[in-house]
Amino acid sequence: MTTIPQTIPPDPASPMSGRRWLICALLLFAATVNYMDRQVIALLKPTLQIQFGWTDDGYGNIVVAFQFAYGAGLLFVGKLIDRLGTRKGFSLAVFVWSIAAMTHAAASSVFQFAAARFSLGLGESGSFPASVKAVAEWFPKRERALATGIFNSGSNIGAMVTPLVVPWITYRFGWRMAFIATGALGLVWVLCWLSLYHRPEQDTQVSSAELAYIQSDPADPQTTASSAVPWRTLLTLRQAWAVALGKFFTDPIWWVYLFWMPDFLSRNLGLNLRGMALPLFVIYSGASVGSIGGGWLSSSLLKRGWTLNRSRKTALLVCALTVTPIMIAARTTSPWLAVSVIAIAAGAHQGWSA
Repeated sequence: MTTIPQTIPPDPASPMSGRRWLICALLLFAATVNYMDRQVIALLKPTLQIQFGWTDDGYGNIVVAFQFAYGAGLLFVGKLIDRLGTRKGFSLAVFVWSIAAMTHAAASSVFQFAAARFSLGLGESGSFPASVKAVAEWFPKRERALATGIFNSGSNIGAMVTPLVVPWITYRFGWRMAFIATGALGLVWVLCWLSLYHRPEQDTQVSSAELAYIQSDPADPQTTASSAVPWRTLLTLRQAWAVALGKFFTDPIWWVYLFWMPDFLSRNLGLNLRGMALPLFVIYSGASVGSIGGGWLSSSLLKRGWTLNRSRKTALLVCALTVTPIMIAARTTSPWLAVSVIAIAAGAHQGWSA
């Protein structure tokens, strides 16, 4: 196979403002709504556990239903989005998960909640593949890690906003309305996306200077924009296995943070639904800073002339080392030390992901 050059040649000066950052903002909004819909059930677990008599095993099964559907969906959703295009494919994914989020309001048993979570997982599996594809369409390589870090921080913004919004909605209108309100946000996003998103060469709002900057990367000698890579080819690439195994061993930890953190705060710190807001805000603020910081570090090293290999792996190493103090969280007797360590680890994890 032809080797991809490990350095990126100089490019035209980056336009200070541009349409591509509006697209990035839409991706940020989508990731925020995505994680709001995911986290509602984790926040409401103590409430729903009392009302419906759930055991931890029952709640665990509900979580597994989401994760199984999300994992299975990733096997085919990328190809579907490639076929439909980013505009239509992403719209379909958000529409499916928004309706699924709202159906939680009609559930009253573990099985019904699990079915709703399964549908939510299928829809949400399209979020990050579509977002990454949109970044590839709208950003040159030297800005993609930063753009990915920005939209990826939406997952942490969603996790911060949810503890502030859901308790208020729940105490004022009931827990069912919390699912309906957060799901409805996705439908609003679909309308915004369909009205604003087009490929850069088809967007009439893109200046010629910005379009030239977006397209400033040299042509990839291995492939063209329209070529498809068969599975059997992907499975022979060491790079594909490196990325897959890296995500395989690290992503499950994020699910622990997302779905079990409110339960940890409730049991270990004795916090109620309202009392969790500040600790969760601190934790996911750290995650948001780490997400943007990881993307910034990688892109910054690239702009200083580092090779792709060295800049990406240095950023990964920094994040991997920064996450290790998490071991203190389960052993300390200081609540805020635990929260601070978890916030640092969450930031490092999201920096790694970016």
